[in-house]
This record gives sequence, C-alpha cells and structure tokens, in this order.
Amino acid sequence: MPIDLSVLILTYNEAKHIERCIRSLKAVSNNIFIVDSFSTDDTVKICEALGANVYQRAWKNYADQFQWGLDNCPIETEWIMRMDADEYIDKDLMDEFPKLFVTDLDEIDGFYIRRKYYFLGKWIKYGTIYPLNLLRVWRHSKGRIENRWMDEHIVLVPEAKTARLLGHIIDDNLNTSRWWTDKHNKYADREMLDILDRKYELFPQDNSLRTDDDSSQAKIKRLVKENIYNRIPIFVRPLLYFLYRYFIWLGFLDGVRGFAFHFFQGYWYRSLVDLRVFEAERLLKNTKNNREKIEILEGFTGLQLKASN
Repeated sequence: MPIDLSVLILTYNEAKHIERCIRSLKAVSNNIFIVDSFSTDDTVKICEALGANVYQRAWKNYADQFQWGLDNCPIETEWIMRMDADEYIDKDLMDEFPKLFVTDLDEIDGFYIRRKYYFLGKWIKYGTIYPLNLLRVWRHSKGRIENRWMDEHIVLVPEAKTARLLGHIIDDNLNTSRWWTDKHNKYADREMLDILDRKYELFPQDNSLRTDDDSSQAKIKRLVKENIYNRIPIFVRPLLYFLYRYFIWLGFLDGVRGFAFHFFQGYWYRSLVDLRVFEAERLLKNTKNNREKIEILEGFTGLQLKASN
C-alpha cells in the first residue's frame, strides 16, 4: 500500500539496476523522483515507463546532485527516502512501512534502516559490514545532505528525533569486478579531497553530522576515521584496517568472495587513497595559497573543484 512518502534516486547509466529498484519501491510509494546525469543507455526510458518523474542535470558530485533534487523536484509528501539505483527494499521492509505510517509519528523525524551489502552475489555479513544502520527516511522539512566529496550523510535539524526500523535495504550491484575497481578509483580521488580538505581547510567546512544518538554508526565511524585512522602513517593504516576487519571482526567467515571484498575494499582501496594523498601532497608541497592548491588538485583529479569553494 503506497504511503505518504517520496523517493529520490540519482542515476547515470543504471539500466541494469533501476527497474529492480523502482519495482520494489512501488510497494510503498508512487512518488519516485529520478535525477539523471544524462545517461546514454536506457535508464531514462525505463524510469519513465515505470512512472517515475525524471529530471536531468549535469553531475558535479553526489552531495550537490542530491541536494539539488531535494530543492528542485516537486516533492509534496511529508516524508522522503534516499535510495541508490543498485539498491532495492527487502520484503521485510515492504511489510514494515505500511504498518509504521498508520501509527502516531509526531515524535519522530527520521528513520534508520539496516543495509545488507552483497558482493558478487554474496551477502557480506562480517568484517563490520553488517549491520549498517543508515538514515534513509526523514521528514522533508527536517533534513538535508552534507556538502562533502565523500561519505556524505543526511543531517537533520538539531531537535530531530529518530528511530530504527527492523527491515532491510539490499545493496546488490550486478556489475563486474572491473566496474567495481573503476568506481573505487574515482572514490579514491574524492576521499583524498576530503582528507586534504580537513588538513588544509580548502573548502567551506561542513561539520554538521549530528544525531540524537551519540552512539550512531555514522558518527562513530567518522570520528574514528578522522581522529584515529587518518593519524596513523600512510600505507600502514590500510594493512592494520584489513587485519582488524578480517580477523578481529571475523571477515574470514565470509568465504572466498568475502576475502576478495575485505581485501580489495579494506586494503587495496584504502592503500589507493593513501597513494592519492601521497602523490597530491608532493604536488602541493611548495604551495601555500589555498586557491592555488585547489587549482593543482583540479588538474590532478580532473574534477571541477573551484565551483565548490
């Protein structure tokens, strides 16, 4: 049964996933908004055929694109949900939503939902990957997305109260490992920018991640990353992180595909970020002016950074 909820999804060449995503959401909402970055495959055609409202806009980064969607799509429902194109909602969440929205929600402004992450078709249960609680549903007037290059979260107004749902979002990308490594190559540039931004204050600071629960996973992970992990010497920290995930948090129980995931996502990717940071620091070594630093990083990454300043 559709409820008073709109869903916002960003897309670019997601023909492989978007039908699965939208069809699962149809069980709870008829208000699905797509902000597409001029896909060259059948993404837009599929979305329109399924009744989604499609808008197109050039891409800068995830936070910028998503906030544009929040501000410009004609969202009239009280509640909004954030989804990625390669995700879909599980049957348990489909059943939970209608029951939830017929109760008194006056005291609640947002909901955390558990995510199941699949890698090459296998649910990754260990190594700190599950359960991951993400703020995915909130009152439209009470939230926005952080202005960050990587690891952006939805933030609510200071007085907002949240609750946790029992159902799941499934994150199951059907692309190959080549696509996955290409994606993480791009992620490495974005995470490198966030690390250097925190060090040099290159862009307007956004320290607005807040929650009514000081033990929230998003808050703890960011504090650990910024105050502990990023202070460990580069190239040492990825190895320690992989060992922590794989042995202490039992990542080895995820089997062969689990090893591939924990190794490449926990060690290879984090080493790639360190390599980007190391290389960028060499380029910035004798540059003191932030404007010049941004110009150098713009050339290094190929990203449009000055517009974010």
